[in-house]
Amino acid sequence: AQLVESGGGMVQPGGSLRLSCAASGLTFSRYVMSWYRQAPGKEREWVARITTFGDRINYADSVKGRFTISRDNAKNTVYLQMNSLKPEDTAVYYCYGNDQVFTKFEYWGQGTQVTVSS
Repeated sequence: AQLVESGGGMVQPGGSLRLSCAASGLTFSRYVMSWYRQAPGKEREWVARITTFGDRINYADSVKGRFTISRDNAKNTVYLQMNSLKPEDTAVYYCYGNDQVFTKFEYWGQGTQVTVSS
């Protein structure tokens, strides 16, 4: 099983990016999915979380109102729409999945770089 992120890049402050995380080799609809990020020299921090069928969503205070997490279980993909980006959003963004039935199964993606700079 694996998670593969895409959609990162460089954007100016105030711009937008949409990250995708495609899952394979697992029963995606059993997985709570989250996005994390890690800036240079800092610890990895949680960004957003969505439950198996999208009925509960939570955000870190630092991104609330600017980022939107969503998922498409038919496509085995979770998304992170990032608007009004700030330089402090610069980080490697990772998706993470945790099986809610067999809770020992958890996976991380390889990460995608997001750089916000003028």
